[in-house]
Amino acid sequence: MDKRKLNRRNALLGTATLAVAGAMVGFAFAMAPVYSLLCQKLGWEGTTNRATSGSASTADVDMTVRFDANVDKALPWTFKPVEKSVTMKLGETKTIFYRATNNSDHAITGSAMFNVTPEKIGQYFTKIECFCFQQQALEPGQTVDMGVSFFIDPALVKNATTDEVRTITLSYTFFKAQKEEPIASVDGAKIKLAPVFSAPVEK
Repeated sequence: MDKRKLNRRNALLGTATLAVAGAMVGFAFAMAPVYSLLCQKLGWEGTTNRATSGSASTADVDMTVRFDANVDKALPWTFKPVEKSVTMKLGETKTIFYRATNNSDHAITGSAMFNVTPEKIGQYFTKIECFCFQQQALEPGQTVDMGVSFFIDPALVKNATTDEVRTITLSYTFFKAQKEEPIASVDGAKIKLAPVFSAPVEK
């Protein structure tokens, strides 16, 4: 094979390789939201469900829910559950609180990520209200109690792979928000939107 044909073949091979690589990257980006949606719908990787109201039924089965709190080192906050755990019936709605304090001398907006373990329980853990649904803005030194309202679907005990579970851990990690939520304007004065489902702590 002469040098000209060899160079042409190598060029075609290189182009084809780049095209395949680009297609794979594009596919990965396209699949990310799909995968996230599936996780939320099916409870994969500890992702929970959302609802607008409580469970339609209950079961006389006790479930203990433990609460875990973590803060990324880039966020100068103290963050912890007010209660370490609660015991509740399946289908019963509970509201608990996490407490956050901004230890810095300037306002900071944080964003929380969460999961439940065991991961297979995610599809049965349902949140009605949660501070994690929206970014949380804290002023310097401010402390707030941030609520989570949830229930555990009684269908959990009808699934042979989950019916033995009696303890669940709900875990949150707060990160410094990369982009703050929109700032509203009232009579020309700019104000940050208030955090959802939270209350200041009286000192």
